Amino acid sequence: MSDHHTHVQEFFSARAAQWDSRFPDDGPAYAAAVAGLDLRAGDRVLDAGCGTGRALTPLRAAVGPSGVVLGVDLTPAMLQAAVQAGRDRDGRLLLADVAALPLRSAALDAVFGAGLVSHLPDPAENLRELARVVRPGGTLALFHPIGRAALAARQGRQITPEDLRAEPNLRPLLAGSGWRMTSYVDEDTRFLALAVREG
Repeated sequence: MSDHHTHVQEFFSARAAQWDSRFPDDGPAYAAAVAGLDLRAGDRVLDAGCGTGRALTPLRAAVGPSGVVLGVDLTPAMLQAAVQAGRDRDGRLLLADVAALPLRSAALDAVFGAGLVSHLPDPAENLRELARVVRPGGTLALFHPIGRAALAARQGRQITPEDLRAEPNLRPLLAGSGWRMTSYVDEDTRFLALAVREG
């Protein structure tokens, strides 16, 4: 395992048990972001870097009982917290790396990634891997329940021009990874970038 993976696991393992209680009011923001994917009954969707699985319930509601919902995370403690919260009833949880997904090419209709981009070791390559598992015309939602400025303020830092989630950086990053950005919102109350799988 790389140093980056070890760091991510250590960071989230230490916070997993209290994660949901630290951010108890995020549910409606997750539901609204999932709605942006325009999922249909029977669709197959991945929550990439699912953490404690807060997106799994709205994802399941969107695809219905005939759909497939997968949650993938690198940190066992986060998946354990998802199970303890009962969210494994809404989707199948997999301990896996989004950089090397154990899924067939074009197997999915959509990918949801909350707080994902800033934790990717090789964003271009990792977004390309997400594109690999999504059919052409499928969708990607990159989400955070608060915007970039609000998140930076919470963390006691300033936004820099190098921030991958800034639209001038994210749009070409996605384009080079097989995605075409269709929508970009960065407000205090949410960050949501939507993209379509090219090809």
